[in-house]
Amino acid sequence: MKELKLTEAQQETPVLDARTIPHAIRHATIFGALSAIAPGNALILVAPHDPLPLLGQIAEREGDAIAVSYLQRGPEEWRLKLSRR
Repeated sequence: MKELKLTEAQQETPVLDARTIPHAIRHATIFGALSAIAPGNALILVAPHDPLPLLGQIAEREGDAIAVSYLQRGPEEWRLKLSRR
């Protein structure tokens, strides 16, 4: 696995590794974590695949309140920064 060099801001941003969450409750857990993020803050989501269905659900629930930035695109993991505006 390749080690990423994180900026100082990323080191302080909470990381949620979805790979460790049982599939049956994965999306609900991520929605709960997002609801705890205050405006101006973010979390880093680690996923085992490109989470396009999840991102669609987030857009439906949150509108444009969550900005998504890809930090890593596979092949073994995807890292996304989810920032609350």
